[in-house]
Amino acid sequence: MLDLPAIRSDFPILQHEVYGKPLVYLDNAATTQKPRCVVEKLTEGYYRTNANIHRGVHFLSQQATEAHEDARRVVQRFLNARSAAEIIFTRGTTEAINMLASSYGKAFMRPGDEVIVTAMEHHSNIVPWQLQEMTLKVIPIDERGELEMDVYERLFTERTRLVAVTHVSNVLGTVNPVADIIRIARRHGVPVLIDGAQAVAHMPVDVQALDADFYAFSGHKIYAPTGIGALYGKERWLERIPPYQGGGEMIASVSFEKTSFNELPYKFEAGTPDFIGSTALAEALRYLSSFGWEAIAAHEEALLTHATQRLDDAGAHIFGRAAAKSSVISFVLGQIHPYDMGLLLDKLGIAVRTGHHCAEPLMRILGVEGTVRASFALYNTKEEIDALMAGIERIKGMF
Repeated sequence: MLDLPAIRSDFPILQHEVYGKPLVYLDNAATTQKPRCVVEKLTEGYYRTNANIHRGVHFLSQQATEAHEDARRVVQRFLNARSAAEIIFTRGTTEAINMLASSYGKAFMRPGDEVIVTAMEHHSNIVPWQLQEMTLKVIPIDERGELEMDVYERLFTERTRLVAVTHVSNVLGTVNPVADIIRIARRHGVPVLIDGAQAVAHMPVDVQALDADFYAFSGHKIYAPTGIGALYGKERWLERIPPYQGGGEMIASVSFEKTSFNELPYKFEAGTPDFIGSTALAEALRYLSSFGWEAIAAHEEALLTHATQRLDDAGAHIFGRAAAKSSVISFVLGQIHPYDMGLLLDKLGIAVRTGHHCAEPLMRILGVEGTVRASFALYNTKEEIDALMAGIERIKGMF
């Protein structure tokens, strides 16, 4: 069992008020709040070891370099990557996917080649491939919000170059069968990228057990700062694709005639990295891991079950009823526009997300302009869900 009062005390923002009401923060799929230890790690980095890394011989630079590389090893262990060289620090999932679209695309794709995605993808796993002039083949979903895997098997052609799918839908909460997706792709000799932005805070991820070729996630969705994230890539792929950007650190040598590139992972980390953010990311991963995945899963499942029951009782239409579902619940209620619902809940101190959630193609499939989305984290409580429902009932009365 999680000690919720102790956990909530780690997050000072949860003690704030909004419009004179206690803050009820249910927008965790957009970004999580940060525990005190993560913010203190940022402060410590700037006040005690702030110096540019890798190239300095002085004491502070050596300390900062070791802290940054230790953070890389923490991410390696968190994902169970084979080597720290397979962990590339990025600004987040969006940059990681754009990096792959550019670098993998340059090495292995031509305009008109095909990338298999799902109907529930975030725009960040749609637009980068379109920018590379790839053709998207879409795995459809059924009425429960689950992938139609029999259709998936039929999407492969001789022009399929990559499968790029979300691990967990940021709208439906569906936990996709990524191990099966990868296994099927293997039969066709096609590598797989997993967008793990909505997964890593809620379940263990073992990239070796999954046999994933690439796996990306964002720090700010897992209790870490904004602007930091990571891309895992199998070394054999990372060795074969060109750098995404050029500049300092990613080079072995430079002349006006020719440049040779650095070894992994530095070949993909041009310029000064967020070496303070990386250490705070590592601190967030250590913090989350300290609770144990079974306890986190049990708590978040209880929240999701409670919220689902309460919303069903209120007559809400919930989108996504997958058998395997993470702690995201999207809904509409009668003729109340999601924006109106979100705006009025905000006046009661309740933070939810409204709109298309950067998944416009999915909204068209669902037949709506947008939804209200409540998403849960390890610090949320059933009492907060009850506060949400009390607010919803009050708004129903207004309409």
